[in-house]
Amino acid sequence: MTKSELIARLAEKNPHLYQRDVERIVTTIFDEIAEALARGDRVELRGFGAFSVKSRDARQGRNPRTGEQVAVDGKVVPFFKTGKQLRERLNAGDE
Repeated sequence: MTKSELIARLAEKNPHLYQRDVERIVTTIFDEIAEALARGDRVELRGFGAFSVKSRDARQGRNPRTGEQVAVDGKVVPFFKTGKQLRERLNAGDE
């Protein structure tokens, strides 16, 4: 599902709201999550999951074409861990 599909679905389920307002709400939520992660904070949505950042150390990588070793800088990457309720919901059909 893309962001625009999410906005359309939410607007459809909430006919009392204008689509532009739904778009502003969704954009604000995503922006706040991104800003919190940029500060190094953790964002937890109970029942859904938690967003956090993890540091990856610098390392020696390998160019797949030439096999030559290259230095890969350290970086910070976003990480998502699913919540228990979401995992249970996703695995309900496997039983």
